[in-house]
Amino acid sequence: MSHDLSASATAAPAAPAAPAAPRDGLAKTSAKSASARRDPYFDNAKYLTIVLVACGHAWEPLTHGSRAATAAYLTVYAFHMPAFALISGYFSRSFDMAPGRVRRLLTSVVVPYLVFETAYTLFYRWAQDDPGYPLSLLDPWYVMWFLVALFVWRLTTPIWLTLRHPVPVALGFAVLAAVSPDLGGDISIQRVLGFLPFFVLGLTLRAEHFERLRTWRVRLLALPVIAAALVTAYGVAPWFGAGWFYHRGSVTGQGVPNWVGLFTTPALFALALVLTACFLSWIPGRQLWCTALGAGTMYGYLLHGFVIKSSRFWDWYDHPWLHTPLGELAVTAAAVALITVLCSGPVRAVFRFVVEPRMEWLFSRRDETATAAARPDRT
Repeated sequence: MSHDLSASATAAPAAPAAPAAPRDGLAKTSAKSASARRDPYFDNAKYLTIVLVACGHAWEPLTHGSRAATAAYLTVYAFHMPAFALISGYFSRSFDMAPGRVRRLLTSVVVPYLVFETAYTLFYRWAQDDPGYPLSLLDPWYVMWFLVALFVWRLTTPIWLTLRHPVPVALGFAVLAAVSPDLGGDISIQRVLGFLPFFVLGLTLRAEHFERLRTWRVRLLALPVIAAALVTAYGVAPWFGAGWFYHRGSVTGQGVPNWVGLFTTPALFALALVLTACFLSWIPGRQLWCTALGAGTMYGYLLHGFVIKSSRFWDWYDHPWLHTPLGELAVTAAAVALITVLCSGPVRAVFRFVVEPRMEWLFSRRDETATAAARPDRT
């Protein structure tokens, strides 16, 4: 989030023209240094991860009758949200409940949740002609669960950072959720706990951990692993349910006894980590045409759901051609194009007032400096 530094400069009536150059130069240097704080590797990773999220949502109707589409869908769902949670955890390491960071949490997570949860509910009422559809802030609709999870995860970050072995503890909570059919559905608690280990793992990582992945040895090893995952997914596609990767409820929802979750949860955690490592190993570390889009992934995430749900409400997938190989490629291209546009600068400029509101009127001026220091915490 860059701000026009030159706009804040004030004109001095008697000042000569010459001193203006250093001031402009200082502004440009400050802008460049602020931009330099963003690592292209992570912005590329965030953009490509949100592309996978959009593709996964776009592919879901294609899985009904296409084994290849189902294989791609299962492979992506095995790791794309774990990767998103892990990266979110990595950028939440400095969250310490300081006023500036709490303010940032409220404006970048809580306010967008309230706005978009309401917007999605109104959208559903209009699209389905169901004015009685309830608005429940404790029951996130569709993609909104992630903001609830991110809010809970960040609030508990100081706790995780004080533990000696936080990841096993977080994994224990995920197992508890998997074996507890009566845990309830408020605030998407099953998903909050199911993806918690990945966020906590991100809290424990450092830049050197990602550097170790970005070697040609790891990249070459990743290729057969990804290929094996796709082949396996193709083999199990007729009978394996993607619900295992959703973490919407306990494992009893998959037609197995609850004790099975004691083994499947760690196994799925390990699978997601391996595939996430393979994915991250191939993320480019240099500035690309899409790097700047990594700063707008939350925009793409929140907005693309309206298009995805529209495709369901108005039966866009009823056209038989879309279920052919060329049609599936066209759907994929459309999903990539859609999420790319939604992460772009112009869209961010239009929707910044609800996705990243400043809201100075709500907060004390005493934490403005602390809020600026909290900016590096990126979702």
